[in-house]
Amino acid sequence: MLTTSYLANHLLIAMPGLDDPNFSRGVTFMCQHNADGALGIVVNRLSQYTLGEVLEQMNISTHVPGLADQPVYAGGPVQTDRGFVVHEPCAGFDSTFKVSDQVCVTTSRDVLAAMAQGRGPQRALVALGYAGWGAGQLEDEIKQNSWLNVPASPSILFETPLQARWTAAAMLAGVDMRLLTDYVGHA
Repeated sequence: MLTTSYLANHLLIAMPGLDDPNFSRGVTFMCQHNADGALGIVVNRLSQYTLGEVLEQMNISTHVPGLADQPVYAGGPVQTDRGFVVHEPCAGFDSTFKVSDQVCVTTSRDVLAAMAQGRGPQRALVALGYAGWGAGQLEDEIKQNSWLNVPASPSILFETPLQARWTAAAMLAGVDMRLLTDYVGHA
C-alpha cells in the first residue's frame, strides 16, 4: 500500500448501512493510519461525563467560566478510561502527536491543567477512549462500503454542532447522506 493512501488527518464517516452501535452514523477523526493499523477518535458521540467531572477525578480545579460544563466525547470502544485531547493549535504539551499542521492530539495531564487555568489550546475537544483497527482491517471495511472518508476539517471538529457532524462531514465529499439507503443491494 502506498503511504499516500493512508487516512491520517481524515474524517472517517460511517455509511448508513454500518450498524455497529459504536460507529453507526459516526464521524471519526483519524489520528494515525499505517501498515500496522489505525487509530481515531469518534467526534460525534457524547460520553456520560462533563469536563468538570473528569477534572475533578484528576484533582484539577478550574475557575474558567463554562469549562466544567463542556461535554466529554466517547472517543471509541477501546481503552475508555484513557483520555485524548484533540486541539489546535499544536503547542508544547507532553505526549502530543501532531496529526497535521493545525491539529494535534495530546494524552498527557498537562493539557487539561493548562485548560483549567485558562492557558489551554484555543480550540479543543476531550474524549475518553479511541477507535482502533488492526493491520488491513480498516481497508477491508472500506472495501465493504462501511466508510466514506474525506480530508479532516477543523471546522467540523470544533465548530459544527454535534448532531450535524455526520451529514456535514459527508457533504465535504459531496455526499448527501439523506439520499442514501441503509442497505446494500445486489444486481
